[in-house]
Amino acid sequence: MPKILVIDDEKSIRKTLREILEYENFIVDEAGDGAEGTAMAEKDNYDIILCDIKMPKVDGMEALDNILKSRPDTPIVMISGHGTIETAVEAVKKGAFDFIAKPLDLNRLLVTIRNAMDKTTLVSDVKVLKKKISKTYEMIGESAAISEIQEMIEKVAPTDAREKNW
Repeated sequence: MPKILVIDDEKSIRKTLREILEYENFIVDEAGDGAEGTAMAEKDNYDIILCDIKMPKVDGMEALDNILKSRPDTPIVMISGHGTIETAVEAVKKGAFDFIAKPLDLNRLLVTIRNAMDKTTLVSDVKVLKKKISKTYEMIGESAAISEIQEMIEKVAPTDAREKNW
């Protein structure tokens, strides 16, 4: 099951999000502030992180920066009741996946989480494909026949002909 970390200083928000997300078959962990959330994100892999912006100790924007340093591929959705368009833009520019204003719209939240899950899957697939491609090129590059192939190319299309875009 996908795992979500909820970072919010309001216990009632964390509890409500936990109930909703567990009903949707997510595993949910909670953190009461940005420092605790950052530490949890560094220790464990989360599919998505929901992070409030206004919190004591370490605020959400600082937590966003810290988490992205150690987990750059983890989608982080910023949530706030004090958010402005400027705050939302700043969060997204810093690397947040999305910004949702409080009170949270349940449908918007679930759609955003599903989109973030899709992004996580795509990022993972791209990494796997890149590894496969790099292994393929490694084998070609280490082949003993590479010099023979280069000689054949030279015979068919001499260097000066290739330079003329033949």
